[in-house]
Amino acid sequence: MVSQITRGIKISVTTSFEGTYFKNYKLHFAFSYHITIENHSKDSVQLMSRHWEIFDSLNHNEIVDGEGVIGKKPVLKPGESHTYSSGCLLSSPFGAMRGHFNMINFTSTRNFRVIVPTFKLGAPFALN
Repeated sequence: MVSQITRGIKISVTTSFEGTYFKNYKLHFAFSYHITIENHSKDSVQLMSRHWEIFDSLNHNEIVDGEGVIGKKPVLKPGESHTYSSGCLLSSPFGAMRGHFNMINFTSTRNFRVIVPTFKLGAPFALN
């Protein structure tokens, strides 16, 4: 697990290898990731959008931007948390992801960025 706190918002990430799949006649490696967002600040916040940088060891890198996470824009009061799971396909058994969530603080009405720390994706059979 990797974790990081930005402006009182803690992001924790765990990953799992889900298997190999053929898509468009090409072998892909499927990974899931589970993210917990904890509000340790004194203000209510809302996650508005996400930005991901997905790195593949074969240099097939991808940028993904979108609203919310898995179709939701969770509001977190102080002390609350939100957990969700998602996934990605890589062309190789190794890779990594990093990114950030764009959030709004309801007290100050200011937007701010919460860093999602770099997390590694690796198929256990390929690890040495």
